Amino acid sequence: MLRLLTIEYHKLRYSKSARLLVTTYFILITFIALIASIEFKFGGVEFRVADQGIFNFPYIWHFNSYIAATLKLFLAIVIVSMMSNEYTNRTLKQNLIDGLSKKEFILSKFLTVLSFSLLSTVFLFIVSMILGLSFSDYTEFSIIFSDLEYLLAYFIKLTGFFAFCMFLGMLVKRSAFALGFLFIWWIIENIGYAVMKYKLFRGSEIADNIAQFFPLESMSMLVKEPFSRLNVIQSAATQLGSEISKDYGIHWYQLLIVCIWITLFVYFSYFLLKRRDL
Repeated sequence: MLRLLTIEYHKLRYSKSARLLVTTYFILITFIALIASIEFKFGGVEFRVADQGIFNFPYIWHFNSYIAATLKLFLAIVIVSMMSNEYTNRTLKQNLIDGLSKKEFILSKFLTVLSFSLLSTVFLFIVSMILGLSFSDYTEFSIIFSDLEYLLAYFIKLTGFFAFCMFLGMLVKRSAFALGFLFIWWIIENIGYAVMKYKLFRGSEIADNIAQFFPLESMSMLVKEPFSRLNVIQSAATQLGSEISKDYGIHWYQLLIVCIWITLFVYFSYFLLKRRDL
């Protein structure tokens, strides 16, 4: 496995665009800290965003996982480009000639996907820990390390999304078209959900139960939006006579669905490579 990772590392090392996108991604995660300095003024009253509890333990694990996940497209571009460059630069054929099997080739790509997801998760943990210890009102050991399942969900979500991008890169062979296909698939999922929700199964939860098995939707459901959990939002909703009732938890079956998609994407990538005439 180390040999396969070394091969991929050297390929990415000499790609200026890959280095730029990866660096930008991690810098943007670091910029979450800048949210702490944002101040608003309403009617002469000033308040900082950091003072609203977004960096409190354990809420910070949920908030930062959601924010960081929105930036995953930067690494997705690297994954898609990594696949398309194998065909453009003919390195795929050369690797196979040099003795790398097709199974090892796909494994090397998937190990790269896992590495990106793991590095991102560890980096997010470090950034969140620093921010939490600096701004959180609660620093008890038991509170700090509760809700860490959001980091697990973040890792699985990134792995699933990157595995999908890996498959699209293998399927389409061109990075621009692969990213375009990704966008089109997102539209198809949303249209399909809307048709079920407002036409076929109006007034029932059948549409939601079916949509949770869609690839992109299943990934997005792992880390739901955290903003409505804030006390200021809950208080505002109460004053308006409404109540926000939402399940923010991480459920095992949601993780399982995404893990199944990961397995399928890796298998489909291998199936395409095995059947394709190089």
